[in-house]
Amino acid sequence: MKVILTEKITKLGNIGDTVEVKTGYARNYLLPNKKAMRFTKENIALFEAQKAELVARHEKAKKDAESKVEAVKNAKLHMIRQAGDTGQLYGSVSSRDIARTLKEIAGVSVESSQVMLGSPIKSVGVFDTKIALHPDVIVDVKVYVAQTQDEIDALVAGKTLTFGSKKVEEEATEAEEAPVATESKEEVKEEVKEEVAE
Repeated sequence: MKVILTEKITKLGNIGDTVEVKTGYARNYLLPNKKAMRFTKENIALFEAQKAELVARHEKAKKDAESKVEAVKNAKLHMIRQAGDTGQLYGSVSSRDIARTLKEIAGVSVESSQVMLGSPIKSVGVFDTKIALHPDVIVDVKVYVAQTQDEIDALVAGKTLTFGSKKVEEEATEAEEAPVATESKEEVKEEVKEEVAE
């Protein structure tokens, strides 16, 4: 489906770009959220009339995002989770968990889709990720995952945690670059149950 973007969307285009997207993506996300309009002669004329207002709104949103950068950078994203003897978590830390923690600690509301985590975190350690406060304002953050606050304090201080023969250090793992793991049907069912419960 051909649409005109009314917002800058990372990896898709800028305000006013005409792009071809999948019909479901347009109908379920772009159009209902007013991030794009269908590509028609009427909408082209409507877009041209509203372009100045859309650009001004984009700039305002960018300034708002820039004002939150320090709060996000200074937020202590410490996740205490239960783990096994090898440091594998019972469960995982998802982008939704990071978004919720960011709101609780820094008072910055972000959608889980703005947390550029890649695949969920499934082990104890330090993970680098990014928060996209705006398509033009992306903040690097570290997520510390451990079983106790003492272990998190040790990771923050750059110390090594040992689980059996496995060592976990401050040398952060690039969570964003991690390949998306294929999950079994049981794991997917379990995640769906957790989402429904929330």
